[in-house]
Amino acid sequence: MSQNVDNIKPSYPLFRDDEYKENLARKQAMYEEKHPDEKIQEVFNWSTSEEYQKLNFAREALTVNPAKACQPLGAVLCALGFEKTLPYVHGSQGCVAYFRTYFNRHFKEPLACVSDSMTEDAAVFGGQKNMIAGLENAKALYKPDIIAVSTTCMAEVIGDDLNAFINNTKKAGNIPQDFPTPFAHTPSFVGSHTTGWDNMFEGIARFFTLNYMEGKVVGSNKKVNIVPGFETYLGNFRVIKRMLKEMDVPYAFLSDPEEVLDTPADGEYRMYAGGTTQAEIKDAPNGIDTFLLQPYQLEKTKKYVQNTWKHAVPRVNIPMGLEWTDEFLMKVSEATGKAIPASLEKERGRLVDMMMDSHTWLHGKKFALWGDPDFVIGMVKFLLELGAEPTHILSNNANKRWAKDVQKLLESSPYGKDCAVHNGCDLWHMRSLVFTNKPDFMIGNSYGKFIQRDTLHKGKEFEVPLIRIGFPIFDRHHLHRHTTLGYEGAMHVLTTLVNAVLERLDEETRGMGTTDYNYDLVR
Repeated sequence: MSQNVDNIKPSYPLFRDDEYKENLARKQAMYEEKHPDEKIQEVFNWSTSEEYQKLNFAREALTVNPAKACQPLGAVLCALGFEKTLPYVHGSQGCVAYFRTYFNRHFKEPLACVSDSMTEDAAVFGGQKNMIAGLENAKALYKPDIIAVSTTCMAEVIGDDLNAFINNTKKAGNIPQDFPTPFAHTPSFVGSHTTGWDNMFEGIARFFTLNYMEGKVVGSNKKVNIVPGFETYLGNFRVIKRMLKEMDVPYAFLSDPEEVLDTPADGEYRMYAGGTTQAEIKDAPNGIDTFLLQPYQLEKTKKYVQNTWKHAVPRVNIPMGLEWTDEFLMKVSEATGKAIPASLEKERGRLVDMMMDSHTWLHGKKFALWGDPDFVIGMVKFLLELGAEPTHILSNNANKRWAKDVQKLLESSPYGKDCAVHNGCDLWHMRSLVFTNKPDFMIGNSYGKFIQRDTLHKGKEFEVPLIRIGFPIFDRHHLHRHTTLGYEGAMHVLTTLVNAVLERLDEETRGMGTTDYNYDLVR
């Protein structure tokens, strides 16, 4: 088979050509041992029932479409946020290829990350030889100022000691004794990508500050520290910086991958760009205080900052929506003595105006949503502010405290009374939920498209459209540049939600002379 050079087709619609349809049908008949269509449909229908849902929620030893990633993925993102830092994963090459590909597909950017390619012999004898050669080669080839080391399952199962291996590499002279090599153990079989980010940040903070606290005075540099956590919306870095600048608040963004994940196409390749400097992380204990933008995922960081840097770490929620953005700005104002400027008050007023403009379309709409714990609770808060109903609330990598806090939040609003929290569940659980108690929309990452397709397969009246907000977003472009934080982020989220509702309304009222009773364009 060959394509016509004058009419090159992508997989769709190419595979709909007769020759491809015949080939695929022949392959299916000869090799797939497919069950009869009637049986497949019977099982599909059963899998959408309440009977199946009970069995689905009773499973213990299986996760399907987990709605989370593994620890070293988060460690890599954290390391990328520091100036001229090379993420180095002690483990198999395949794992690191996965991390790079995952981020490449979401950010549409190349990024630097290396492994020391542990194979079968390392699994038996340990990976010290790989570490010694790997650190030397990484420094020589890629010329970083920092190499931040994390681990995969393989290294953790055999018990490799990163501290010992790194010190032995330095003693052997393969890298200089004073070369910065912070590290974190990030076993993939516990926690998630948010845990890995937390562990890596604590490892970097420990490396640069633990033994250098003499002479540090809280508040002496007159800055606030901002720790973003696992954050993949680059606009969120920009909006927090902008709000602090408008308040005239000096700040240090601790882990800032905004530039390296959004480099321009101007003929120059940048392996490293921007990021938190060594001077900034070393100076961080002198800050007025440290704000954790995603506190549910930064427990280890919080403990270190409080115990070592002696910072209070104000209790703030993720600054999403109206009230929690207010809360964040007021806590910053309280810590710094800086007033909230008129420009931000005006921006807040515009958000309130937008909420009034759109609330009639969002009021009473039911949403299923999933994602990381801070993002999900922030989205729940904003949906309640809009008069929407977050019917199914799911986070695979949250803890019991988070679930109790979400439940308390629901109970504080009349729009939360029929909503349910599902902690530690996956997207196969979510599939059951949207079939047995249909919401109007889903909010989540790209993997939700499989749920939407399944609901559509049962019938158009069962379809639950997906609104793509979260991580990863593979099947749409440039959403990672948007923002979800602050008043600006709330405006963007509100615009996305209300236009999804209106788009659905148009889709359902296109029948000429039958359903075309939506007269929004009549003069």
